[in-house]
Amino acid sequence: MRMSMEREKVRFPSGGTECAAWHYPGTNGACVVMAPGGGVTKEPGTDPFAARFHAAGFSVLAFDYRRFGESGGAPRQILDIEEQLADWRVAIARAATLPGVDPSRVAAWGFSASGGHIFQVAGRAPRLAAAIAQTPLADGPVASRRAMAYQTPWGMLRLTVRGLLDAAGGLVGRKPLLMPLAGPPGTVAMLTTPDGNEGDRALNPGNRYPDWQQEVAARSALSLSFYRPGRQASKARCPLLVVVCDQDRSALPGPAVDAARRAPQAELVHLPGGHYAPFMDAHEPAVEAELAFLRRHLLDETPPAGHGAAATADPSARSRS
Repeated sequence: MRMSMEREKVRFPSGGTECAAWHYPGTNGACVVMAPGGGVTKEPGTDPFAARFHAAGFSVLAFDYRRFGESGGAPRQILDIEEQLADWRVAIARAATLPGVDPSRVAAWGFSASGGHIFQVAGRAPRLAAAIAQTPLADGPVASRRAMAYQTPWGMLRLTVRGLLDAAGGLVGRKPLLMPLAGPPGTVAMLTTPDGNEGDRALNPGNRYPDWQQEVAARSALSLSFYRPGRQASKARCPLLVVVCDQDRSALPGPAVDAARRAPQAELVHLPGGHYAPFMDAHEPAVEAELAFLRRHLLDETPPAGHGAAATADPSARSRS
């Protein structure tokens, strides 16, 4: 595969273990640090966008969070928000040391749960030059309440009980109780929304990534259901691009739009489709908007007015109704 010849495996220490990453050496001095969505590993979660950013000259550092994929950490498959935010800090610092990278031109990219992290990362990493939150989980309680429309009462009860049992078991060192990332209503799964069930088709077409374990510890659903990273958007220190899909039923566009309006230097792009549309039908406009944003803020390149998808961005992010 051609991609394997253009990237190299690197590791960096984080939290007493190591995170594994793909490093794509670039040519323009700028670097994009990337992390996949909740329970997703770096290959299905970043490959399509990383390849395009790299082809445009950017270096890329796409990493697995600890406890997932090729990274270390045990027990496995646990999504711990503070751990993942710590992994982000170390990954950004590591990117600044990569050969050919200007430390003042490093950006962060995440989608779904990682897109939610971006709101906090943009406020906690003082040297970050830009950040992209794609279909971000900006408000877990709002998303969880809306998700109840796509779950049966019995399924919701079973999910809650499994999450509580898993959290309690974790306190005494028991193995995590795992559940699928997605499933139909009535099953115990992280997502039972219609677009949530498109995840495998969007990220793993033709079973391209057979090693991806599409399960997560049940306690992770509980932590995400209380997670409200969009409230931290006002603390973002760098230009922030928020990409929302108007028919997203998993992360919901409304809270992400509100977060963009609170951010001091936000740009907002609306795309049609559900949660995974940027990996499917809306891939080209998503990539074009994100590349235009990266070029403006990392390379000081301003495209002609009305050129490509960048024309859909709202630099103030405050005029949307």
